[in-house]
Amino acid sequence: MERENQFIGQSGAFLDAVERASRAAPMRRPVLVIGERGTGKELIAERLHRLSTRWDEPLVVMNCAALPETLIEAELFGHEAGAFTGATKTRAGRFEEADKGTLFLDELGSLSMGAQERLLRAVEYGEVTRIGSSRPMQVDVRIVAATNENLPDKAACGNFRADLLDRLSFEVITLPPLRVREGDVEVLADYFGRRMAAELGWEDWPGFAGHVGEQLVNHDWPGNVRELRNVVERAIYRWDNWSEPIGHVQFDPFDSPWAPMTPKTRAPQPEQGKMFAPVASDFESIDDLRAAVDEHERAIVEHALGKHRWNQRQTAKALGLSYDQLRHCIKKHGLTDDD
Repeated sequence: MERENQFIGQSGAFLDAVERASRAAPMRRPVLVIGERGTGKELIAERLHRLSTRWDEPLVVMNCAALPETLIEAELFGHEAGAFTGATKTRAGRFEEADKGTLFLDELGSLSMGAQERLLRAVEYGEVTRIGSSRPMQVDVRIVAATNENLPDKAACGNFRADLLDRLSFEVITLPPLRVREGDVEVLADYFGRRMAAELGWEDWPGFAGHVGEQLVNHDWPGNVRELRNVVERAIYRWDNWSEPIGHVQFDPFDSPWAPMTPKTRAPQPEQGKMFAPVASDFESIDDLRAAVDEHERAIVEHALGKHRWNQRQTAKALGLSYDQLRHCIKKHGLTDDD
């Protein structure tokens, strides 16, 4: 499992998680990696393997959610010819493939109870038996498992074996989501941006406009680093002038006025030439109405200018303003394309 992404970040929460992985790597014990989607669980698994004494042995990956329940056990433990319909020849399982190395079980929480029972025996005794065989075989495999589910809660509800959870949780590494990694959004955005600019053959990296940088920092990033990478790379490849800072990003690639809508989600459309302005989230904090309105107006105009690459006539049309009205707003708020 070779990953082109590197560990990028400077926040304390992120560095603590990486340090814990480094300390656990030389151990032969199982490690459980917990984190939301896109937080880098695969990278932690690779680090645990590369820094261990097994670094030159196989690192085998299995996504437990990618296979139907009927095939998971066959994938994990292998099968003999004729063990079930379609098993025309003997096949080694992932445990045998990972012998002397590391087996990374992603989406562990999706394993069936039957597969969990057999996995428990493999972890506890280092012993696996192919489906259709009565002869167990010894394997030397270090287990690294990952999930974005709350396994203790699942165990308490009877949906996950508590004894298996006990065996796999010698060390638990919980990865922080991007929204709490202070300062890492800027670092990661710059890293992904420079790499994408180089891929496109840009002669220089112009960076992000100020308002775009604020949008990146203030976004919640439910998809974490994976989402950030997509947003940044999409913004750069759509940007036409590499000599000017990136002035617009689109967080939702499916956002379009022409997106198909079901009758349940169809909403009344605004009148032609008008738009709905976002509503302030905290009216109690407003103690200067004129300043609050000016700030809101500036944010809307600044965003629209960036979206239309500072084409002022297109921006005026999108906002329902005349060209002269837009020019007045730009002058009033002191906006320039350097912003």
